[in-house]
Amino acid sequence: MGRLDGKVALVTGAARGQGAAEARLFAREGARVLLGDVLDDEGRAVAEAIGPAAVYRHLDVGVDADWAAAVADVRDRWGALHVLVSNAATFTRVQRIADTPAAEYERVIAINQVGTYRALHHCIPLIRASGGGAITLVSSVNGLVGSAGSAAYTSGKFAVRGLAKVAALELGRDGIRVNSLHPGAIDTYMISPEAFGGADVRPRLGEGVPLGRVGTPEEVAELVAWLSSDAASYCTGAEFVIDGGMTAGPFRSAATGEAG
Repeated sequence: MGRLDGKVALVTGAARGQGAAEARLFAREGARVLLGDVLDDEGRAVAEAIGPAAVYRHLDVGVDADWAAAVADVRDRWGALHVLVSNAATFTRVQRIADTPAAEYERVIAINQVGTYRALHHCIPLIRASGGGAITLVSSVNGLVGSAGSAAYTSGKFAVRGLAKVAALELGRDGIRVNSLHPGAIDTYMISPEAFGGADVRPRLGEGVPLGRVGTPEEVAELVAWLSSDAASYCTGAEFVIDGGMTAGPFRSAATGEAG
């Protein structure tokens, strides 16, 4: 018996990385899953590999019509929605506040912050009508501490953390749990050589982590699956950090003697 038997889930940003890992694990644990993303070819391939428990549809988290269509698809196909994972996000190049164009700041906020709001706004009614469930809003360690050069990303991820608190307070009596997830350096596109002009920053990032490595999408998926299951039935309004110890405090590498 799977941890998510009988549940229906919607996962955004599910074409690759953490979202894809979550969708795959959810299906293995017995859930039916709608994968949403704007990377259509990759998303369809993930859903097809999962099998009949999964379906992919184009979902731009910044477009209300896409949200309405996705929720209607879930309702018409499976009749309920119990789990929402708001994972879709974007980022910008590292640059100081004074050098960040307002349009670039607003682009990141529109996806990371307002897109998360739209996820809640559109999915809450069906989750409530389904008798309750669990929502995980994916923030970041940048939603817990500041990071120079990432004004847009950090602002949006702090906002996601706040949205989770508000939603948890509003929805607890409806049997809906809402938590924020705060990953650290995870081996996804955001830290890939492709995103950094061919440079592999993962070894350097791993050196700054007490556990000595970056995390994997599968490790994040395990935590999200637990939060989405009945095993986490008394967890709501909380921050769940999965960062290998990054935010525990200043870290000095025993190998180099240098601060990570």
